[in-house]
Formats: sequence, structure tokens, C-alpha cells
Amino acid sequence: MRPSSATAAARPVPRCAPPRSKAGVPVGCWMGRGLAALGLAPGEEVTEAQLRNLFGERGRHPYADRIEADRLAAGDSAKKAYRAGALGRRVMVTGVDFVFRPQPTIYLLWAFGDEETRRVIEAANERAIERVLEWIEDKVAVIRYGKDGVYRVRPPGGLVAARFRHYEARSGRPLLHDHLLLSVKGQRLDGRWGSIHTTGLHEATVCASALYNELVAAEVCEALGLATEPRIVTPGRRPVMEIAGVPHELIRWTSRRSDQIAACLAELEHEYVTAVDDDGELKFLPVVSERARAKMNQIAARKTRPPKQKTQPLAQLRAWWKASAILTSKVAADVITSLLDHARAAAAAIRARVAAVVDVALAAVDVTATVLVMNDGGRFHRRHLLAEARRHLALVGRGRRRDPGLDEQIVAAAIETHCLDISEPKTTIGLLADYRLYTARWDLADLPARPRPPTPAPDPDRQPPTDPGELAAPRPPGQDAGEWEIPRIPLQYDRAVLAGAMVREKLRTTTTAAARGRAYDVVAHQQAAMPEQLLAPPAAEAEHDDQEPEPGRQEAIDMTAVRALRESRTDVEALDLTADRLRRIQETAAKMAAEVRARADRHTAPADAEAVRRVRPDDQQAHRPPEPGPHRGREAGH
Repeated sequence: MRPSSATAAARPVPRCAPPRSKAGVPVGCWMGRGLAALGLAPGEEVTEAQLRNLFGERGRHPYADRIEADRLAAGDSAKKAYRAGALGRRVMVTGVDFVFRPQPTIYLLWAFGDEETRRVIEAANERAIERVLEWIEDKVAVIRYGKDGVYRVRPPGGLVAARFRHYEARSGRPLLHDHLLLSVKGQRLDGRWGSIHTTGLHEATVCASALYNELVAAEVCEALGLATEPRIVTPGRRPVMEIAGVPHELIRWTSRRSDQIAACLAELEHEYVTAVDDDGELKFLPVVSERARAKMNQIAARKTRPPKQKTQPLAQLRAWWKASAILTSKVAADVITSLLDHARAAAAAIRARVAAVVDVALAAVDVTATVLVMNDGGRFHRRHLLAEARRHLALVGRGRRRDPGLDEQIVAAAIETHCLDISEPKTTIGLLADYRLYTARWDLADLPARPRPPTPAPDPDRQPPTDPGELAAPRPPGQDAGEWEIPRIPLQYDRAVLAGAMVREKLRTTTTAAARGRAYDVVAHQQAAMPEQLLAPPAAEAEHDDQEPEPGRQEAIDMTAVRALRESRTDVEALDLTADRLRRIQETAAKMAAEVRARADRHTAPADAEAVRRVRPDDQQAHRPPEPGPHRGREAGH
């Protein structure tokens, strides 16, 4: 996360000292700007007594035992001595646990790389967590006091947190992750201790997660010379940002728990859509909604959760992980042993093909459209825009660093240009900027409503399950668990992408001729947000122009992915998303880009040159016209 104030940005936050292993994992360390008020120092080891007092005794001072003993020795009563070790009022919830886990490709590089690579990734992970904590201290955490918590104040001294690192998942596979146990105790300006509003912390979880994912990827890519790429794991869902060059088969190798959860989830879904009551009628919906699927996913995770294993030294784990991956992951041994080199080669190819163009105006359109569709009812708060803006920056940045405050600029542009304030505050909290209610200014009536799948007729011979773990119907012959088709409601992210494409098309056709001079930004912006399988191949060399093109290479767009996209929902047909239309969009955009370049050469003015944002040489976020050649249509991007 980016620090939210110049003071926080200028002051380096000390990191934990080199971890001293205890039972196979590093010991915990203290973090946060509020440590000084408690007599603690950043990076200091967390003791069991301190942890018990601050998080287990309803929020007492970490040295409450010592304070109480000193007061008793001075002649105070037991009650007064006990109060001396308290931090304000007693609370039932003493802390909030934030779990920070980098992308799978990052902790795979950490698991299979050499010692230098491991240290670099761990240091980058720590810096990202520190920035996240700074953002929470400066922008999220508030102490409520007064009647009904009408008064709110930021803890001026900061917060107190204990960080604990773990190396493996319950399955024994690599999973680098940190638990940040954040105390809800904060000190006000008058010196009194109050409680942090935990609801605000929970509401900021998605923003914190998006910012951490963006920062840790940028830190790792900057330190190791890597790049990220969007990968579509599940058709219709948001692409995930992973380190380019790391085979997806290695991610599958680490996802033993995911496979177990998926198999159990398929069983639960099949039971859900086939369950009938005593009259033979379906008890639930004939399709699985996203909300029902999320709840069943939690049930599946609990049912398949194995007990924790005994921790082992990291060196022993890393040796076992590499041997296991070579034997069972179906990835060549030379790729695993030289994984960092493969990732660096892929990064060089990506940075040569894709410029990380961050256009605030276009990003505001994408962010607003996505948030509008992803939130039921089309109503959202500022935090929803901020989380989506950070996801968008991670998508188009490809692992490059961005300018501080760029996410806030996108949110401000989205609220000012594309959002309508529909707040009707009935309480004091409704007047706060973070709790204003918004919706989009545009009319998306042209976007078809999500189709409701036909309701299948219930099978009169089907019997309800006799046991919660038993299937309501036998599996189809020749299919294992999870292989049958479960009817599901089309995913919202598909519609969000379509909404953004439609709004961009409307803006492109309704803007003035002067504004259309920014068309090259549109092309580069869409290309930066495009998955690798949809990017155009590099241009052929001149001396090889007479050779026959390789099969499938003449298409700039992976038509297999487009056909799968069309089959996943019916509302795509309303936009006539066909191969011919995509080719026409390509030709039109290429012609437009050529006209823009010609117009720019004739009418370039000094004022226009000054309007272009200057960037650092290593940032590579410059606005530049695309190289001649085919590019993607807007429907295929994002």
C-alpha cells in the first residue's frame, strides 16, 4: 500500500530482525507506529505474556503483569493495580487478524529459488505489509467515542500489530503467508485509550487486499526483473495477476486443498440442485447462484480441512518441495531448477510488447462500470471504487511501479465524471465521505438483463438424501465427483466487462473531434489490460515474410477463447460479438490510430506537449502511439 501522508512516507518503518526460528517458523515481531506508547520497539520479538495480555485479557497493556506487580509493591490496592494495567475499557474483541498471502507464482519462486531469491521475496513481502499497515493507520482506523460513537478521530500515535510468518499450507505444500494481528486499542489526543471501530476495518479488507496484491507484485518484479500477466483461471471470472513465465501446472501442484474443496463443492452443488421435499418438489433453486456457491464453498472448506502438521525447518521443506514438484508436477526438472530465468525471459518479452499505459479517464470508466455491475442494485460506496481502481492498476501495470496516489486520482475522476451521489443520510455516519452512496450516471438499459436459465422439470423418481453427506441422486455413469454439469447463473464479471466496453464505445462516438485525438491511449490501454492469450503475436521479420505462417498464428485474437466466452452467456449476442465484428473493430481502430498519428504530426502544439504526464525512465508508463499492426477489440480486453 502507498503511505497516505508525506510524514509516513518519509519515515522508514524498521522491519523485523532476521527471523529466529522457533519450532520451524520465525518468531513473531511487533509492528506499527503505536508501539512507543506501550514501551515496545518495531521488530521486537513478541512474547507469550505480551500476546496474552494485549489480545487475550480483553485488551490490557502488554506489560500489564509487571505494571500490576509494581503498583502492588507500591502499596496500591489490588483493584487499583489491576486498573493500572488496563488500556481503557475492557472489550470483547481485542484484535483483527489480517492474512497476507502473495500470488502463487511469487511463493513458488520463493520455494524453488536460491537463498538470494528467497530473501528478496521475503523482504518485498514485508515492505508491502508495512505499507498496508500505514494505509490502515492513516486512512481507515478511527476511534469512536461519545454517545453512540458520534465522535470519530484517527489514532494520532498509530496502531499496534504483531506479525507472524508461516511457510506451508495444511497440505504440506508451499504457502508463504503472514498473519498480522492488529490490536483494536488506540490512543486519542487526550492520552486516553479507546477502541478502534472494527466494522471499518472489516469494510476495508477488500481495499487492503487489492493494495497488498498490487504492491507485493511490484516489489518482487522491481527487485528481480520480472513482469506480471493476467491469467483467466475460470471463464467469466476476474483474471488473476501472476508472474509471467511460471507454468500454471506448478500452481496446480500446490493446490491440493483447492482440488479437495472443488470436489466437495461439486457434491454440495449437485445435492443443492437435486434436493426435493416430501412432495417431490425442488427444495431450492434449480441453479446455483454466486451467493449460494460462496456459502457452499465455505462449507466445503470446513469439511475438507485437515489437521495441522508438525512444522519443519525451512531448508528441509524447500528441499522436499523441489523434489516433490520434479516428480509429481509434470513440469520439466530444468524449468523448476531455473524457474527465475524462465520468468525473466517472459518478462522481457512482455515489456517489449506491452506498454503499461495508465489513462485515468479510461480507468475511471472501467472502474465505474465494473463496480456498478458487480454490486447488486447498482449502488456502491467509495471503498468499492478504490478497491477496483487498485485491481485495475495491477492489471494494466504488469508489475511496474506506479505513481503514488494514482488510485485516488482514478476514484476522484470516477466520482466526478461518472457517479451520481444518491445518499440520503439519516445518521451522522451517512454524512462522511466514505459512506456516501453512489450509482452511475449513464443508462445501461441497452445491456440485457442476466438471463434466467430454464427451470428443469423435477424427476418424480428422485428421492431426497438420507444423510447430509450422501448424494441425492447417483452420479452419471463414467463420471467422477465434480464432472457433471451444474446449472449456474452467469457470472457478474462478464457483464461488468461488457458494460465497460459499451460505455467506452458510447464515449468514443459522442466525444468531440478534439477528444478523439486520444484514441491511441484507448488502444494501448486495452492492450495493457489484455490476457496474454489474446495479445497479437510479434511481427514477422522482413526476411521471413515469404514463409507460410504457422497454424493459428495469423489470428490476432484467440477465437477459441471468444467462442467459449459466447457459450458461457447469451447476452454477448446482443453486442454481436463475432469473429467478423472483431476483425472490423481491429481494422477501424488501426485506421483511427493512423489518422491520429497523422493529425498529431501536423498539429502538434507546445501546450499539448506540456499536457503529457512526465514519467520516470524506468516507469514505462508513457503514453505513446501503438506500433503498426493488429490489436485487440475492446470486447476482448479487460
